[in-house]
Amino acid sequence: MPAPLVLLPGLMCDSRIWKSQFGALAEADPWSPHGYGDADSITLMAQYALNRAPRNFSLAGHSMGARVALEVVRLAPHRVERLALLDTGVHPPKEGEAEKRLALLKIAREEGMDAFIDQWLPPMVHPDRRGDDEFMRPLREMILDAGVETYERQMRALLERPETDDVILSIRVPTLIGVGREDEWSPVAQHEEIVSRIAGARLVIFERCGHMAPFEAPDAVNQSLQEWLSA
Repeated sequence: MPAPLVLLPGLMCDSRIWKSQFGALAEADPWSPHGYGDADSITLMAQYALNRAPRNFSLAGHSMGARVALEVVRLAPHRVERLALLDTGVHPPKEGEAEKRLALLKIAREEGMDAFIDQWLPPMVHPDRRGDDEFMRPLREMILDAGVETYERQMRALLERPETDDVILSIRVPTLIGVGREDEWSPVAQHEEIVSRIAGARLVIFERCGHMAPFEAPDAVNQSLQEWLSA
């Protein structure tokens, strides 16, 4: 039997970001943590997932969840049978990143979560989707449910994220790297660089898709994950 599939959500997301994958990949017995509890570091998020995950598993992470996935590989490489990293990065904090994240925290605290979502969410999806209220509503609800305290914990975890060079070079399992063509936060070139550093890794680009690939391009993501699971 193939190992069950663990799906790790990204910043301000929970298991709802993987809703389409739960149905399409049911044969892989998918499981996702509904967030990371009170964890305020990437390492604690990885430990949170490991403490609840099956003994051995295939592992996919989206955005911040992909950084958590790499930390899972560092902590327990013997438990991970294959790895998928979607819409993410492996670089340390860039110049100005802290200021931008702290400015969003200020908006959330002073103006409320709706104002925060108005600023943070639209650039995360394809431009054609930003005015589609029906499409955006589930994403807004998920982020609103997460709340400002979750943003502060996860933001600080990202600003203090561990370096990844050693774990990336250690990866020897089948690896999929996926990204939305119009991902403005984590562009295609960033993923091409990741692929170049992992032996045998495969790059898939999801067309007409921004940063929220599992939600924006579910059919393409599901097909890619199915192929990866059976590789």
